[in-house]
Amino acid sequence: MTSDERRIRFGLVALTFIWGLNFALVKGVLPGVPPLAFNALRFPVAALAIALFLLPGGPVKQGMRRPEPGDVVPIIFLSLLGNVAYQLLFIVGLDLTRAGNASLFLSTIPAWTALLAVGFGSETVTGRQWLGIAGALGGAVLLVIGGQGIALEGATLIGDLTMVAAALSWAGFTVASRPYIQKYGPVPFAAWSLWIATPILIVMGIPELRAIGLGSLGWVEWGVVVYAGALSISLAFVLWNLGVRLLGNAQTAIHQNVVPVVTLAAAWPLLGEVPAGVQLAGAALILASVRLARRGAQSAPEGRRAER
Repeated sequence: MTSDERRIRFGLVALTFIWGLNFALVKGVLPGVPPLAFNALRFPVAALAIALFLLPGGPVKQGMRRPEPGDVVPIIFLSLLGNVAYQLLFIVGLDLTRAGNASLFLSTIPAWTALLAVGFGSETVTGRQWLGIAGALGGAVLLVIGGQGIALEGATLIGDLTMVAAALSWAGFTVASRPYIQKYGPVPFAAWSLWIATPILIVMGIPELRAIGLGSLGWVEWGVVVYAGALSISLAFVLWNLGVRLLGNAQTAIHQNVVPVVTLAAAWPLLGEVPAGVQLAGAALILASVRLARRGAQSAPEGRRAER
C-alpha cells in the first residue's frame, strides 16, 4: 500500500465518523428545523467552506481550472444528480417510509456502485470484494432488524421505492463523476457540484425558513448547521472524491456501510438509543466485511484492480 493510498483510506475512515456523528446530531435538531429549511442553511455553509480549500496556499496547488466547454453540461447534470436529486429523494423517501426501511435501502449504495462500475466498464470488482459488499449489506440488515425492524407493508411501498431511487442516484453520481474528478481534481469538482446545487436548495427551503424564522434557532441548531455544512458536506465531499480518484468507485463506496455503525455508537450517548445485541453483531459483521473488501482490492492482481 502506497503512502497516498494509506492517507486516502485514513481519510475515508474519518469520513465515516463525520457522517455517522452527523446523522445523530441532525436527528436531534430536525424536530425544530424542517428538512428543506435545514438544507437551505447547511448548503451555503458548505459552499463557503469548500471555497477555503481553493484559497492561495490551500490544498489545491494547481488552482481552479475552468471546465472545458464539452464538460460543462455533464458537470451540471452530475451536480443536480448528486446533490439536488439525491437530497430530495432522501427527504421524501424518509417521510413516506420507516426509518429502518430507509437505512436498509441506503445501505445498498455500495452494491449499486459496484454494479454500475462493472456495467460501464470503469473498473473490475474481485470476488472477495463482492463478498465483502454482500457481508456489509447483511450487517446493515441486522442493524435495522435490531432497531425498529423492517416494514414492507403496502403503505410504505412508495417511500421504499423512493429510497431505492436515492441510493441509485448517489451510486450513479459516484461512478459517473470519476472521469471529471480525475481530470480536474477532487476539490474543484466538489466545489462546482456544491455551487451549482446550493442556490436551488436555498430556493426550495425558503418557505420552511419563513415558517420557522431564523430567530427561533439556538446555538445548538446553528452549531449542527455549521457541522453538517462544513464537515458532513464540504470536507466529506472532498474526502469521498479523493477516494473515488485513487481507490475507485467500489472501494470508496464500501465505507458507506460503516456509517450506521458509527451512528449506532453516537446515538447511544447523544440520543439515549441503547443498541441491541443483534445490532452489535451487525456492526461487527459490517466492519469485518469492509476489511475483507479492502484486502480483496490489495491482493488482486494488478490488472484487475480499480483504475489508478
